[in-house]
Amino acid sequence: MDRPTRVDFHFDVMCPYAYQTSRWIRAVREQTDLTINWRFFSLEEINRVEGKKHPWEREWSYGWSMMRIGAALRRTDMAHLDAWYAAAGKALHEDGNKPHEPDVARHLLSQIGLDPGIVDAAIADPTTHDEVKAEHDKVVAASGYGVPTLFFDNDDGSEQTIFGPVLVDPPLDDAALRLWDTVCGWLEFPHLYEIQRPKTKADELAIASTFRPYLEARDWISINRGVEVGFGEDGFTVVGAVN
Repeated sequence: MDRPTRVDFHFDVMCPYAYQTSRWIRAVREQTDLTINWRFFSLEEINRVEGKKHPWEREWSYGWSMMRIGAALRRTDMAHLDAWYAAAGKALHEDGNKPHEPDVARHLLSQIGLDPGIVDAAIADPTTHDEVKAEHDKVVAASGYGVPTLFFDNDDGSEQTIFGPVLVDPPLDDAALRLWDTVCGWLEFPHLYEIQRPKTKADELAIASTFRPYLEARDWISINRGVEVGFGEDGFTVVGAVN
């Protein structure tokens, strides 16, 4: 089948898996004519515990606020959001810094040649919230529940949605294209819903090693379907149910 020439890539800056997949799809773009449209999805919202505030009800909310900054940047040029996600993602998931802190976000914008005042302007503009919420809701409407979520155009004008690929060691050379062809092959089979590789103890250790900068830099508890996840010497530890 012909390779797609565009994809909508929904991400949350907070998600370590989405960041690794974003590195891979950037490598695909470097070797093809692929256009990546960066879109949003909130892990804070999808995993919100009943009775807790929505992320937009807080004055500053880690992932939601970072995406609102991205929405403001995208209005000028998708390349600005592209650069912001790359910089913020690297800061959190590779360097162990805190792009979710406003001062760090301003510093990162300065580093990539963008106006640090966009941080405050984006949060002051309620329509940046509207953009993030609309794109989050689109994924939910498609029965999506996490990131990375990819949307592809069909010939009839409809779309197909794929969750993944979920990676911790993304291929960045010509192997990136082999994985791209594998992912695109799913588009031929709209009723192929799931292929999954069980995680061994060695896999958990590899994930823990890759995610260590993120886990040490985050200021939140990861919650996935009511389970609180911590970090120990040997990797991820399930702490218990979150009420």
